[in-house]
Amino acid sequence: QVQLVESGGGLVQPGGSLRLSCAASRSFFNIRTRTVAWYRQAPGKQRELVATITSGDSTYYADSVKGRFTISRDNAKNTMYLQLNSLKPEDTAVYYCNLNPPSQSYWGQGTQVTVSS
Repeated sequence: QVQLVESGGGLVQPGGSLRLSCAASRSFFNIRTRTVAWYRQAPGKQRELVATITSGDSTYYADSVKGRFTISRDNAKNTMYLQLNSLKPEDTAVYYCNLNPPSQSYWGQGTQVTVSS
């Protein structure tokens, strides 16, 4: 079974930066050929789409993160990234990667991002 494994979260002050990574656990799952996305879920809220990158490298961002977050891929490493800049307390959430639309079987443990002074 393929898993998408997220990493890179942590505690950061407002205005700080983090880079999240998402790697497939099986090499035959080629992130390059899929439309993949980052999602997040804050305490007491529903999971929401943050950013998407298509197989054709088009990108989409939620209005709340546009201009601050950047989604990218490293094809050689079969890994997807989310660069988080100018972080705000409201960005605090567990961040997940998955396909877009998401597949129930690909949800991983996520990585916690906490923005606090």
